[in-house]
Amino acid sequence: MRSHNTYRNDFPIFNQDSNSRLVFLDSAASSQKPLSVIESMNKCYKSDYANIHRGLYDLSENLTNKYEGVRKKIANFINASNEKEVVFTRGATEGINLVANSWGMENINEGDEILLSSLEHHSNIVPWQMVAKNRGAKIKVIPINNNGDLELSAIDNLLNKKTKIVAITQASNAIGTIPDLRPIIDKARKNNSKVLIDGCQAIVHMQVDVNDLDCDFYVFSGHKMYGPSGIGVLYTKEEILEKMNPYQGGGEMIDQVSFESTTYAPIPIKFEAGTPNIVGTIGLGSAIDYIEKIGYNNILEHENILYSYAYEKFSQNNNIEIYGKSKLKTSLISFILKGIHPHDTGMFLNSMGIAVRVGHHCAQPLMNFFRISGTVRASFAIYNTIEDIDCLYDGVCSIIKRYNA
Repeated sequence: MRSHNTYRNDFPIFNQDSNSRLVFLDSAASSQKPLSVIESMNKCYKSDYANIHRGLYDLSENLTNKYEGVRKKIANFINASNEKEVVFTRGATEGINLVANSWGMENINEGDEILLSSLEHHSNIVPWQMVAKNRGAKIKVIPINNNGDLELSAIDNLLNKKTKIVAITQASNAIGTIPDLRPIIDKARKNNSKVLIDGCQAIVHMQVDVNDLDCDFYVFSGHKMYGPSGIGVLYTKEEILEKMNPYQGGGEMIDQVSFESTTYAPIPIKFEAGTPNIVGTIGLGSAIDYIEKIGYNNILEHENILYSYAYEKFSQNNNIEIYGKSKLKTSLISFILKGIHPHDTGMFLNSMGIAVRVGHHCAQPLMNFFRISGTVRASFAIYNTIEDIDCLYDGVCSIIKRYNA
């Protein structure tokens, strides 16, 4: 594994001339971008750009091949059966909404149940509430314990023949818990329930194999995995995607159009209405190249060192309350300073050049479980160092000292 500082040097934002060192600890919200991703997108705009798919000239055809090449790359990256199972979206939120509005509205009926978990981001709650309200279905929720682990013993009662779909995160964005999905998916299969996995917080940290998971839907966003914003992926098993109706209508996703009727393009294009985010897709492909070049084993090793170091320091301070103490977590710490509002903590840290996320992290039901309004979240990525964590801890200690003076 290369040294910590060498990884950091791949990211231009950390190499700017400045009197102060940027301590960026908000990668769970959106990661910084390596130079290779930025340069691939710049090159696309400067040298390769044209609209894709139906252009009968070299520039368009060449970029179409590169764009579709990224689709194949993603299929290999997540071990999909083929590239037809990969739909480009604006992000994971749109992917979940696509499934909810297309598959959900067509297959969920009155009296059916939708199973979520207490760890979910609002993006994996609100779309299903909309479906439930429209179709007369019920939302059920897998509870958690005080460590932030799912209470898997509740699955037997919650997951049954009425459960049409289980929509669940692969890793919590708010407290970092990585739930054990195997028993949930196995039980879903026995009940003929579909499974959607929100992989936004997982895919940047761990290898994803959708065939091994045996999920029906899998969503993720590019901007959390060193790629650009505005581009994401929805994986769907081919046999399910073939039966789904389009979520949006317009250009590109059609076959034949008349004023009487329309026929649709084959999958996955029939779910990609309008001009796509061409350059964003190229950038996502470069982000995957960057991750694969480093290797997940090296990423995991690096992040485990950072997390273990941070947890040991923070857990020994009686003025700090940590939320999310699962034994299996992503590399983030969610905490509050006792007697100090998270927003005040965040503002003081910002004045020290330390960027963290504060608030409910789009997980208000989870915060309600802990009876708090929000936390301070410090999330670590490949470009972070031990020095970053020392800066964070020293900053936190100075805030505690200031309030206790």
